[in-house]
Amino acid sequence: MKLSEAEVEKQHIKIQQTEASLYGGKVHNPKELQDLQKDVVSLKRHLETLEERELEAMVAAEETEKHLQTAKTDLERVQANLKEQNRDLTQESETLRKNLERLNSERQAVVTDIAGQTLNVYDQLRKQKRGIAITAIADDSCGACGTTLTPSQQQTARSTSQLFHCPTCGRILYAN
Repeated sequence: MKLSEAEVEKQHIKIQQTEASLYGGKVHNPKELQDLQKDVVSLKRHLETLEERELEAMVAAEETEKHLQTAKTDLERVQANLKEQNRDLTQESETLRKNLERLNSERQAVVTDIAGQTLNVYDQLRKQKRGIAITAIADDSCGACGTTLTPSQQQTARSTSQLFHCPTCGRILYAN
């Protein structure tokens, strides 16, 4: 935009100089006067073009400024949302960390009461069965794979003296 303003200013100066030569009285030759007059007309037309370009540049600058302000507003809004989400996630992370600590302490209290062999079987099943080593009997079948269990199998699963494994998926079964 400053470049356009400089070009317009230069054009005004050229027009003034040419008009000064035309009307100054120093040139007496009619041919030279006519050429100077044509130059002034040509310079004024070119000035109009330059002024139109300057106006277009000003309009473009205003539009760009509006877009910039909109982008700044959007950025501030997004940053505020991000800050809020970050705060929420930090709180959730802290809550989950506390729950994990609580659950780990509860697990440790329970693990001390479980026999070592039983705990090893449980840990191996968790690794093999994608974290689900134990499942409940639901509607006379395994809650994980859906295999129908006989009444005697269900009775064995209700027994607390030994572990009962699903005949199909191998998970430890318990009855409610």
